[in-house]
Amino acid sequence: MKRCGVVLVFVVAATARCQDAAREKTKLEGKWMLVSAEVAGEKLPEAVVKSISLTLKGDEYTVKVGEAVDKGTVRLDAAAKPKTMDITGTDGPNKGKTLLAIYELDGDTLRVCYDLAGKKRPTAFETSKERPFFLAVYQRAKG
Repeated sequence: MKRCGVVLVFVVAATARCQDAAREKTKLEGKWMLVSAEVAGEKLPEAVVKSISLTLKGDEYTVKVGEAVDKGTVRLDAAAKPKTMDITGTDGPNKGKTLLAIYELDGDTLRVCYDLAGKKRPTAFETSKERPFFLAVYQRAKG
């Protein structure tokens, strides 16, 4: 009988985790405009920043950099500390790549720190020559 109790606890915990992930996806859905970014400690030029947008819907993302489009899937772990995001490109320059990231949502501001090489997940929202990550700060688009 104890074994059934353990299985029940696991099922309840897994169900709660799925519900949390669904709520998190809903919070992130929409169009986001890049407001600042840096790579390996260097700020991106303002003109580049203004040309980038991110759209999240369900398990899918679309990034536009000017006219260039990158599409793929996103898998979230909202229970991790910091929260994690695995981004897998399905079309565009990141097709076939999986980028490991952490993210933080604060109202209408989304911070994401990516390892563009896909080798190591960042542990903090910072970049430097020693930590050649991509740190992006997005603002939810109005309307």
